[in-house]
Amino acid sequence: MSKEIKLKITDQGANKYRKGYPLLRKDAIVNRQELQVEGTIMKLVDERGQFIGKAYYGKQNKGYGWVVTRNEAKVINGEFFNKKLKKALKDREHLFKDTETTAFRIFNGEGDGIGGFTVDYFAGYLLVNWYSEGIYSFRNYVIESLKRNVEFNAIYQKKRFGKQGQYIEEDEFVVGERGEFPIIVKENGVNFAVYLNEGAMVGIFLDQRAVRKTIRDQYADGKNVLNMFSYTGAFSVYAALGGAAHTTSVDLANRSYGKTVENFSLNDIDYEAQDIIVDDVFKYFKYAKRKGKSFDLVILDPPSFARSKKFTFRAEKDYTNLLKETIAITEKKAVIVASTNCSKFNMKRFKTFIAKAFKESSVKYKLLEEYSLPEDYKTIPEFKEGDYLKVVFIKKL
Repeated sequence: MSKEIKLKITDQGANKYRKGYPLLRKDAIVNRQELQVEGTIMKLVDERGQFIGKAYYGKQNKGYGWVVTRNEAKVINGEFFNKKLKKALKDREHLFKDTETTAFRIFNGEGDGIGGFTVDYFAGYLLVNWYSEGIYSFRNYVIESLKRNVEFNAIYQKKRFGKQGQYIEEDEFVVGERGEFPIIVKENGVNFAVYLNEGAMVGIFLDQRAVRKTIRDQYADGKNVLNMFSYTGAFSVYAALGGAAHTTSVDLANRSYGKTVENFSLNDIDYEAQDIIVDDVFKYFKYAKRKGKSFDLVILDPPSFARSKKFTFRAEKDYTNLLKETIAITEKKAVIVASTNCSKFNMKRFKTFIAKAFKESSVKYKLLEEYSLPEDYKTIPEFKEGDYLKVVFIKKL
């Protein structure tokens, strides 16, 4: 690790960082030429030389690093990382005791005090996601702290700092005993297959745990359910376990078929009695309209950005149209679960997309309930973008 450098921050930026904003943005830095080696510790000062905080340099799609302390005397070393990880683990002690859920997040970047990396727990296996070369340069501190504070079979990692923040394909095993995949994890008593060794995505998005439970416990019974952008079918599995009359899962990725079959089978659900379709979601809408198909529970959980041969989907631009397509193939009194992980807009703006879609479809609606990130995805009020998940249950009237 190189010695600390002094980084000058604009007056506007200085105010923001003093109030607790953690992400070091490019436009807040006066002397960017000082930034050479990722992982360098930077003493941030305002234009009069007054101390603001300490950050590390690490380029990721969001910025140039993260402020990690506002105490000038603090040394950013192994003990610093260990304290933050220990605190995060203490906050989640009760989750380790829950026998019905064995997969959850144990460190959530800036929400737990150090931006740029996350750690997830999967039934005795740990997965570290690194989002910049800068934070990766501190990996030994993180791995040593995990060794000291968590019982595990093995640690795996994903490097997400290739060009444009892309995942870097390589052997992801770090330490311990290599897993036999899939690992079977439980979430609210439901079984899922997890693969820590097969690329960027592992088989389940842990931030939707409460939403899936609500669908199973309150909305699925007797319903004809459509799960769009279904990935490995997690919402469909929950719906089937909640008594759905039928589920249809649609995703463009070829791998989604086998993964969805696997998850149905792990929960003793006859997958042949369900529809699992590999197709472009927007093509499926047209097909459903042509065939007169109609659903009474639809789950929409698209990626923020998706590209198929004929169409590019951007949540901030295209979510209204996605909802209009959905409204057209739903029954009266149907429930639509609209979800997005796009951090470019907040819940208030998301609700304007919903209002516009229903207005343009000349259909009345009622908002039933809403969700954001679960407790293990800890966020801080000073960094609104960190609380990215927005889920709204909408009833068609």
